[in-house]
Amino acid sequence: MTPDSKASRDVNSGEIGPDSPIAQDHALVPEVVRLNEQRVARGFWPKIRSVATRIPFAADALAVWRCARDPATPRTAKAIMLAALAYFVLPTDAVPDILGAVGFTDDAAVFTALLAVIGKHLKPEHRAAAEADLKRIRGED
Repeated sequence: MTPDSKASRDVNSGEIGPDSPIAQDHALVPEVVRLNEQRVARGFWPKIRSVATRIPFAADALAVWRCARDPATPRTAKAIMLAALAYFVLPTDAVPDILGAVGFTDDAAVFTALLAVIGKHLKPEHRAAAEADLKRIRGED
């Protein structure tokens, strides 16, 4: 099957790629989920390592990453988590991250909204692993 034969106009447009902006209304489209997985796989760890000491929601981001990788997490919740994580790793977003602490306010808002909607899927083991990751990143282990 070629991209031209797929039913989705979004896939056929050729506009969706790993560096494309994330459209909120496309977060559950299978092709977008795959691209978000690629974005997160490529960019999450470098980004979290570089900002973990400067952002108050680092543990939440790590717990969401752990939950998104858990096979027991429902597919829809996982897709929404991947969209939030992909937004976090994108170099360009609503408020540029280069603006210091202010630059992460949009990312913090995304994680706050995400946790309000799908936070019930975060298990104690996701949070515990995230705390261990955070200590290791910060050199506290």
